[in-house]
Amino acid sequence: MPELTAELQQEFDTVVRRNPGEAEFHQAVREVLESLGPVIDRRPEYLESGIISRICEPNRQIIFKVNWLDDQNRVQTNRGFRVQFNSALGPYKGGLRFHPSVYLGIIKFLGFEQVFKNALTGMPIGGGKGGSDFDPKGKSDKEIMKFCQSFMLELSHHIGADTDVPAGDIGVGGREIGYLFGQYKKLTGRYESGVLTGKGLTWGGSRARTEATGYGTVFFADEMLKLTGESFEGKKVVVSGSGNVAIYALEKAQQLGGTVVAMSDSGGYIVDEGGIDLEQMQELKEIRRGRISEYADANPSARFVSDGQIWDVPCDIALPCATQNELPLAGAEALIKNGCTLVAEGANMPSTPEAIKAFRANGVRFAPGKAANAGGVATSALEMQQNASRDSWTFEYTEERLKEIMVGIHARCAETADEYGSPGDYVRGANISSFVRVADTMLALGVI
Repeated sequence: MPELTAELQQEFDTVVRRNPGEAEFHQAVREVLESLGPVIDRRPEYLESGIISRICEPNRQIIFKVNWLDDQNRVQTNRGFRVQFNSALGPYKGGLRFHPSVYLGIIKFLGFEQVFKNALTGMPIGGGKGGSDFDPKGKSDKEIMKFCQSFMLELSHHIGADTDVPAGDIGVGGREIGYLFGQYKKLTGRYESGVLTGKGLTWGGSRARTEATGYGTVFFADEMLKLTGESFEGKKVVVSGSGNVAIYALEKAQQLGGTVVAMSDSGGYIVDEGGIDLEQMQELKEIRRGRISEYADANPSARFVSDGQIWDVPCDIALPCATQNELPLAGAEALIKNGCTLVAEGANMPSTPEAIKAFRANGVRFAPGKAANAGGVATSALEMQQNASRDSWTFEYTEERLKEIMVGIHARCAETADEYGSPGDYVRGANISSFVRVADTMLALGVI
């Protein structure tokens, strides 16, 4: 990993000391600090005003107990979290993740990333994140409803349209948002549409929100390709994951002429050289909630691999869309060996630092998640706009707005990288551009 300046190393050491055992949070903080040396040289007031230490410390960390009854009337207990990280630019904004791996360090890493991702959109939203170690997999709809209602009993005290606006993330889709919103409405007696995003279309949701993160990742990658006169046309694409982000990255990549040849879930991955069938994947994952191996069972052209890594599949473009640190150094080396020329992150921090270093050293164009997967939160902000004005937009108009935002994010990242002497370095461009916007606002607001 690149060396930090003495001042930034001291800031990082403080973060590690104050947040022991939170490896993902440490990784996210260091990844940003590694880009900031040239910024501090130009703007020493950021250090003098304590901006670095202030931006690395969440405004508020909430941990609470969630008791709920399962279908056998047994009491189950989970832990809930909401980290309100930074509200300099607007109300806290960020998803809720329900997954057994969730603990405070995961939520803090996601919240920290969200601050900078949201800043890149240009929208007036701050950064936060939340969730629980509850696992929706294998639970009945009734059990999920009971958990969501119990979770909202506590969360409702801390959120609001002008305070903190949660959305979905891993394990939290339209079903969960519906149960959460229904309970919030009952508890408060208010139909406050703007308190949650990712809602159903008949009760305040935004068209294209489900598709937004996957679409946005592909829009960003397409802008990267355009710089060298290329496009998705004729390109082989590997997409990890098979949730919303992956499915709609598949859809948009195909619409732009690419062929998605591999996708995955926690059980393994499938390869279909002729291109994965979008409708079958949607039916399998969104309706039946099945395992990806079932796709291979129904398609003779596909094969299922239960071991190994999806990154062994040869491709031109890789879109990691599953979860953090899913793409290790070995995966990066396999992609490089097989001729991959572009990696755009659809998930949050899916590539390890060693993998990113390998990509950059070997000339693979790399887009970090805080830039490439910002389409989801950008469209959530558009949903907030619609809720505030009691309006509803068409799918086509919302998608066009999303594309404009992603094109703008790409331009800001590329221009900032050029300005700081690192042309083509989207990591540095994204980190510096977003940091400066948040830091300058914090300076303007004073010490609060």
